[in-house]
Amino acid sequence: MPKLYLVGIGPGSTELIAPMAVRALENSDIIMGYEKYTELIEKLVRSRSIESGPVTGELERAKKAIEYVLEGKTVAIISSGDSGIYGMAGIVIEFIAAHHYDIDIQIVPGITALNSAGSLLGVPFMNDFCSISLSDRLTPENDIIKRIEAAAKGDFVTALYNPVSSRRTELIKKAREIMLKYRDTDTPVGIVRNAYRDGQEVSISTLGNFLDIPMDMFTIVIIGNSGTYKYGKYMITPRNYTNKYEL
Repeated sequence: MPKLYLVGIGPGSTELIAPMAVRALENSDIIMGYEKYTELIEKLVRSRSIESGPVTGELERAKKAIEYVLEGKTVAIISSGDSGIYGMAGIVIEFIAAHHYDIDIQIVPGITALNSAGSLLGVPFMNDFCSISLSDRLTPENDIIKRIEAAAKGDFVTALYNPVSSRRTELIKKAREIMLKYRDTDTPVGIVRNAYRDGQEVSISTLGNFLDIPMDMFTIVIIGNSGTYKYGKYMITPRNYTNKYEL
């Protein structure tokens, strides 16, 4: 029976692609995805047909994949990180639900940017946290700002996906201004670019100075909470073990 796999391939390193994801790719007749991501898995699936497209082609990719499945082919649509976190699973399943298709779907989880960046920084997510995408392509800027304000006020460790793009450079500055209303300027901020890929860059700065570090759409910014601190090359958010144990 034909199947549609929605596969998270993790941050990019083949060592961090789950075995279940590899099996899904091997079982597929056609693999589809954003061209930057299909390049990351080509070596794993040389014998499969790969269809690459632009990052803005999500809807057409979803429609074409569904057509292939209805024709009897098994298809995998890949996303970096986890397909269900800012990935292709959302638009695919929304489209299927809107048109009442009866298709066998399997979502294959992957390591999202939040996990991979966190592992390179230490333990920034050891207490309550949230993630916010600064991309305003699908979410209005006012909604993004409202969520940043709530995260800042709630003292959540905050992971910012898609911090800047070639046209969108001001929203990250607004995010910093909002955070500074609730947190000290020396609050640690981790910046990870190309986690577990060629060109990996890992930095720990402060809320006062992190905008000095170059960022792009392959960067994730992690802003610590009021208790987060830096020890050597590590960013540490306490779990409050000292309330229970004598360390």
